[in-house]
Amino acid sequence: MNAASQTSETPVVTVPLLDLKAQYATIRTEIREAVDRVLDSQNFILGGEVEGLEREIAAYSGCGFGIGVSSGTDALLVTLMALKVGPGDEVITTPYTFFSTAGCVARLGAKTVFVDIEPETFNIDVTKLEAAITPNTKAIIPVHLYGQMADMDPIMEIANRHGIPVIEDAAQAIGAEYKGRRAGAIAQYGYFSFFPSKNLGGFGDGGMVTTDTAERADDIKLYRNHGYRPKYYNRVVGGNFRLDALQAAVLRVKLNYLESWTAGRRSNADAYRSLLAERGLTVATIAELTDRPRGIFLPVEAEGNRHIYNQFVIRTGQRNELQAFLKGRNIGTEIYYPVSLHLQDCFTDLGYKRGDFPVSEQAADQSLALPIFTEISDEQRMAVVDAIAAFAAGA
Repeated sequence: MNAASQTSETPVVTVPLLDLKAQYATIRTEIREAVDRVLDSQNFILGGEVEGLEREIAAYSGCGFGIGVSSGTDALLVTLMALKVGPGDEVITTPYTFFSTAGCVARLGAKTVFVDIEPETFNIDVTKLEAAITPNTKAIIPVHLYGQMADMDPIMEIANRHGIPVIEDAAQAIGAEYKGRRAGAIAQYGYFSFFPSKNLGGFGDGGMVTTDTAERADDIKLYRNHGYRPKYYNRVVGGNFRLDALQAAVLRVKLNYLESWTAGRRSNADAYRSLLAERGLTVATIAELTDRPRGIFLPVEAEGNRHIYNQFVIRTGQRNELQAFLKGRNIGTEIYYPVSLHLQDCFTDLGYKRGDFPVSEQAADQSLALPIFTEISDEQRMAVVDAIAAFAAGA
C-alpha cells in the first residue's frame, strides 16, 4: 500500500488542546453587539459594563462583591497589597501551581512558604498546612487547581484559629463547588482569571477579586486605581489594575453560557473516563504507574466537589513520550506544570531543594492535559483515546 492510499483510508483527525474559534462561532452575533455597545459609548475603562459584570459574577459565585481588575495575576497582587503584605511577611501556598501565585508574593518582598499537594487532587495537603504557619504568616493561598476546589473547611478552621486571612486562588475554577459553595465565596477573598483559555475567558487579560464585606471590597477598589480617593488625591500607593469595559462586555455575554459549557466539559470528562477504562488503559492508583508506565491515572473528583475541568489532567509514567506520540497524531496537549515552583531558578533564595516536596515533583513529571473543551466532537475525542491506546500497545 502506498502512502497516498494510506492517507485516503486513514484520514487524520486534528484535535487542538482548545478551540476558541468553535466557541466564538456560537456567540459571534451577541459578542459583536456587546462590543459595538462599548464602542458607541466610548467608555473604555471601568464604568457600567464593569459594574454589571461585577454584580453578575458576585451573584453567580454566591458572594457579596466582585471587583474587576486587569488580570488574574493583578487580582492576587492587589489583594496582597490590600492586606499590606510586604518584607518580613510569609504567605503559604503550594509549589504546584501557575507562577503568579508565588510570583506576586515575591514582588511585594514577602517570602513564599510552600506546602506539598495531595497526589490525587493536586491541591494543598491540608494535613501539612498547620506545621507551615509561623508568627510571620500573613496569608494562606489554597489553589483550586485545574477546576477543582481545595478542601476548604479544614483550611478555614486552621486559618481562623490562627487569625490568618485566606485568599482562594480560583483562577481556574469559576463555578467549581465545594459542599454546595462556589469558588471565591468561602474565604475572606477569592480571585478569578479571565485569560482567554479559562472556562470564562475574555478577548485578552482580565480578572476579578471576590469578597463578602463592603469594607474589603472598598479596599480593593482603592488599590486597583492608584489609591485615588478622590481622583488625584492618593491615600495609598496602589496600581493601575482596572478592567477594560470591552473585556467586561464580552465576559457578560459569555457568562450566560458558562453553565452549559461547564456541563459540556463535565460530560467530556465522563466520556474520557468510560472510553479509557473500557480499553483497559487506566490504573487504580498512582503507585501502579511504576509497573505500568504507559497506564493512565485519571483525574479524581473529590466527594462533595463539582469539578469544572478547566483542564483534564491525566498522570502517566511516560508522560513526555506520550505527549510526543500524540503530537505526531495532531493531538494537542500541554504540561501544567513541568517544574515545581520550589525548583524554579528565581526562587533559589527560598532555600528549597529537590526532594522537599516529592508529591509536587512527581506530578510535574507525570501530568498531561488532554483536550476537554466543550465543542470537541465525538470523532475528535475518540481520536485521542485511540491514540493513547496505540501508545499503550507500543505502536
